[in-house]
Amino acid sequence: MNKKRSNFIKLLFLTLFTVSISADYKLGVDYRIVDNPLPVKKDGIVEVTETFWYGCGACYQFDPSVNSWASKQNDDIKFTKMPVTWGNIHQLHASLYYTIEALKLDPSTHAAVFVTIHKEGNFLQSPKAIQDFLKKFGIAPEVSSKYLNSFTVKQKVNKGIKHSRQLKISSVPMMIVDGKYIIESKGSYENILKVVDHVVELQKPNS
Repeated sequence: MNKKRSNFIKLLFLTLFTVSISADYKLGVDYRIVDNPLPVKKDGIVEVTETFWYGCGACYQFDPSVNSWASKQNDDIKFTKMPVTWGNIHQLHASLYYTIEALKLDPSTHAAVFVTIHKEGNFLQSPKAIQDFLKKFGIAPEVSSKYLNSFTVKQKVNKGIKHSRQLKISSVPMMIVDGKYIIESKGSYENILKVVDHVVELQKPNS
C-alpha cells in the first residue's frame, strides 16, 4: 500500500470516528434548546453554567467532577455556577453561595457547605446557622449577616430567580451552554460532561 493511500485511509477512519462520536449525542434527546434563551456576549467565549443546590445529594456527588472538568478548560470557556432559587430554603442557600463569593473565601468553602449538610446533618436552615458555619472560616457573625443581607447579594439572588424562571429550571444538577442549550442530569456524571463538551464544540463558531 502506498503512502498516499495509507494516509487517505487513516484520514477517512478518523473522520468516520469523529462523526460516530458526534452522532451519539442528539438534540432533543441528550440536550435541548430553551424556549427563551438568556442573552450572552458574542466574544468568542462559550459560557457554561451549572445550576445546583447545596441541599441536593446529586449536586454534592457531581461537584468534584464538574470542578475537575472546569479546571481543565481553556480561556475560550467561561464556567460559572448558579444556585437555584425555587423556595425560601433555596434562596437562603443561594445567599450563602453569593456571600462566600463576595467575601472571597477559598473555593473549598463551597465543598465544606456540602459536607456540613450531607455528612454532618446540619442543613443550614437559618441565617443564624449560616453565621455559625462561617465563623469556622474566621468570619464574624455581624460581618456574615451584613453580607447575607447586602444589596449585592439580594440582587444576585433576584437575578437567579429571574433566570431560573426564564430557563424553566426544574431539576438539578443541570448544565447550560451559552444560555441556550440545557443538558440535564441523565446517566453518569462523566456522560453529562461529555455531552457538555459536544455542545460546546457545536456552539464555539457562534460565540
